[in-house]
Amino acid sequence: MQAIVLNAYGTPLVQQHIARPVAGPGQVLVRVHASGVNPLDTKIAAGKADHARAVLPAVLGIDMAGVVDSVGDGVEGYAPGDRVYGMTGGVGGVPGSLAEYAAVDARLLAHMAGNMSMREAAALPLIFITAWEGLVDRARVGAGKTVLVHGGAGGVGHMAVQLSVALGASVHATGSASQRASIEAMGATFIDRDTAVEDYVQQHTGGAGFDVVYDTVGGTVLDLSFRAARRYHGHVVSCLGWGTHALAPLSFRAATYSGVFTLLPLLTGEGRANHGAILREASVLVAAGKLKVMLDPTRYTLNPHSVSAAHRALAERTAGGKVVVEITA
Repeated sequence: MQAIVLNAYGTPLVQQHIARPVAGPGQVLVRVHASGVNPLDTKIAAGKADHARAVLPAVLGIDMAGVVDSVGDGVEGYAPGDRVYGMTGGVGGVPGSLAEYAAVDARLLAHMAGNMSMREAAALPLIFITAWEGLVDRARVGAGKTVLVHGGAGGVGHMAVQLSVALGASVHATGSASQRASIEAMGATFIDRDTAVEDYVQQHTGGAGFDVVYDTVGGTVLDLSFRAARRYHGHVVSCLGWGTHALAPLSFRAATYSGVFTLLPLLTGEGRANHGAILREASVLVAAGKLKVMLDPTRYTLNPHSVSAAHRALAERTAGGKVVVEITA
């Protein structure tokens, strides 16, 4: 089969003919139709992601969508011809989705909703799982909660906004002025990201703070999140909680914090079934019209020049939505 391979960090991706994998016990062999591209893919390729380094030579591509070709021993619930998607590889020593076929752990997969395209399905896994783990598994968001999403028009951000709305929360989201329309269209109250934290906390919560603050930006935005949490019961979640941060503002509000590291099941093998379960929830929301992924309109294909262009679009922040590579076998 054809695959895009990284042979050395910081070097151009190359197209190679490699052996087609076979579904082992507990695995499903998927004919890959689309591979989602995430900023992490570009960092791995450049050798700048020590927390998610690949084993070289490596097939990258964390997210995928495709059709089941065959199933290994012990696999139930999947059959040839099923349309599936998942966050299935591309980190550690697990082969990714920039190939015509992938043998993946069946626990990581879910069936696609009938109204999902392959491009949409391939764009969803990492960003939706990250949103779900923060909002549901950590913060227990539900009806009556007030939620603030920092970076509401970003990859994880626009999943977090839609998921919070679907769960019945009152949702607010920060962004640039140009992102106001898209944030409001998802059902959230827009907050200009340049507004002082004390001002929007006063305006939207009467000074009490938000029940849940989801930081998808990191850096100084996480520090601002600590100051936006509700006193006593506020909870701050971040998927980019790296660096050095002072916890005093959070402690003085008697609030709590959780970090989200979505890669752990791929890197350690622990918790993989939870990822499949989360994506089944995503399929339900998509089928009900409550969740839609923003896609970049550019079409990329399985050749090194096109994949490199997809990586550049993310690295240079010129993409207008989630980037997907389409694959033919």
